[in-house]
Amino acid sequence: MRIAVVGGGISGLVAAYRLRRALGENAELVLIEQRDRVGGILRTVDIAGEPVDLGAEAFVGRRPEIPELMRELGIEDQLVYPAGRRPLVWSEGVGHPLPAGTLMGIPGGAESVAGLVDAATMAAVAAEPERPLRWEPGSDVSVGELVRERFGEQVVRRSVDPLLGGVYAGLADSIGVRAALPTLAAALDRGATSLTRAVAQALPAPSTAPVFGGIRDGYRALLDALRAAADVKVETGTAVTGLTRTATGWHLDPIGAVDGVVLATPAPVTARLLRGIAPEAADLAAGIELASSAVVALALAPDTALPENSGILVATDESLRAKAFTLSSRKWPHLAARDVALVRASFGRFGDDTLLYWSDADLIRAAAEDLTTVTGLDIRPLHAVVQRWRGGLPQYAPGHLTRIADLRSATADLRGLALAGSYLNGVGVPACAASGTAAAARITTDLS
Repeated sequence: MRIAVVGGGISGLVAAYRLRRALGENAELVLIEQRDRVGGILRTVDIAGEPVDLGAEAFVGRRPEIPELMRELGIEDQLVYPAGRRPLVWSEGVGHPLPAGTLMGIPGGAESVAGLVDAATMAAVAAEPERPLRWEPGSDVSVGELVRERFGEQVVRRSVDPLLGGVYAGLADSIGVRAALPTLAAALDRGATSLTRAVAQALPAPSTAPVFGGIRDGYRALLDALRAAADVKVETGTAVTGLTRTATGWHLDPIGAVDGVVLATPAPVTARLLRGIAPEAADLAAGIELASSAVVALALAPDTALPENSGILVATDESLRAKAFTLSSRKWPHLAARDVALVRASFGRFGDDTLLYWSDADLIRAAAEDLTTVTGLDIRPLHAVVQRWRGGLPQYAPGHLTRIADLRSATADLRGLALAGSYLNGVGVPACAASGTAAAARITTDLS
């Protein structure tokens, strides 16, 4: 049996690992990746002789996929947790504590955004439960449209946008309520009489479990362990240019005949490969838009007096070029022990890729200048690394869940073919791992 996994990100690597466990040592597994390395938008590099992540640097700790995977692979000793500090929101030239009692920045009451928005907006938030709410069960709108109409523009730009920008590299206006905030959509569907009440119903139950987790030596430790355990033949620098159905399975150009295929590729690549065999599915995948971003990792003098916060998010009505800073040496205890202070500056939002075409020197300069502005420190990097992620994050627009359900229906009869990736059911690392597991299960079932 010969199985091809197209795409060497975390989704593809997990799919390969699960296939190896299900099919045994006699299955021939081939992973094809057009980049010169595996990992997708997960990348770990050495800065000052120590590993630092330039893609995702954390995962949702309350989801089980990554801790369980690390235990399976024997690297559970790599699991680390943040120090528990909270971020600031930079707005009107001042750092404000990140609002508490919110759902992805949507307040559950006026007190949540006190000090962050003006008095008129505070009054609008306080009065919102008394205004009639029109919501059609099963409907979907952008988060921005809903929040703006109920709470006003300042709540969107200063509270919601900064958080959605960190998850999707998007804006409240590019992300749908139903996909990004399913518990909120469910509360609205059940008949919540106001957005305030819907947020209160949708907030998770209090928990002492860490919200986020990380990997001490970076995601490279997980990627290497997955690749070794999958025992998969990896062909990097290779683009799959065609996919056709045969009487006995599939044919990939330039790989040849295979019995099964996992497409763990970005939505546009998936659309191109499905075009000749499932045009309806191709159209659905092609309709998913992408956002680009860039990360600048800065190594500073170890005595740099960074704020005692995990990071600084930037409101979208500010003029700074960076959208956020992760104060890595404050956020992660294992990074605080290093010989340099580490900060990650993030750039890029959906619809604006301008900064991605700046030179590395310009991005580093912008990162240092903006960090100087938000900290009041004279930032002079000892070392800096730039990583661009063009088209790295899909936008979960209104109607996304329906689109994905239709996409799955349109590929349901393609025996021996499965889809995986961040455009399906979540952009986070745990969701991508879950998509790889699901794809491997489908291939195993189809070919059993």
